[in-house]
Amino acid sequence: MTTPTTNHEIVALGSGALHALRRALSRDLGDRAAVCLQEAGFAAGEQVYQRFLAWLPEYTSVDDPAELDSSMLGEVLSAFFEELGWGRLTVEKCGENAIAITSTDWAEADPSSEATSPSCHIASGLFADFMGRLSGTPVAVMEVECRTLQQPHCRFLVGAPETMDSVYEALAAGNDYESVLSG
Repeated sequence: MTTPTTNHEIVALGSGALHALRRALSRDLGDRAAVCLQEAGFAAGEQVYQRFLAWLPEYTSVDDPAELDSSMLGEVLSAFFEELGWGRLTVEKCGENAIAITSTDWAEADPSSEATSPSCHIASGLFADFMGRLSGTPVAVMEVECRTLQQPHCRFLVGAPETMDSVYEALAAGNDYESVLSG
C-alpha cells in the first residue's frame, strides 16, 4: 500500500453545502446553531493559516506575514481567500481598536435565505482563529452586516475581545457599531 502524497487538510466545499448546513442546524438547534458553526470555523483556522503561510511566499516573495507592508494586507488576504473560494475582501481600520473585513461576494452568505440575523458564522470563527494567529494575539470577530440580510456586503469586525464586547452591548442597545469604535 502506498502513502498518499496529497495534502488533504484543506478541502473544497461548495457554498450550497454551507447554506444547507446552516439551514439544517438552524432548524434543528435554533440559536445554538450559530455557536456550533463558529466553533467549526475556529477549528479550521489553524489549517487555513498554515495554508496561508505556505501560499504567502509564492504570492508575495515574503516568508513571514510580519514582513508584509501593512498597506498590502488587504490585497494579500483578498487574493488568498478568493483563491480558496470564499470571495474577495477588503481590510480597513475601523476606529482605533478594530479592523473591518468586508466582502460583496462572500461564499457563506445566502441572500435567498430568510435569516433574520447575520449568518456567516463559520467565517466569524475562521477569522477569529486566523486573524489571532496573524496578529499574535487573541481576537474576537463579529459579523455586523450580511448579504444574507439583503445588505450589500458582509462585514466582520475584528478586535480585542473587550472591544467586541462593547460593540455587542452597543448593538444590543440599538446603537451602531461605528459610534462605539470611533469613540
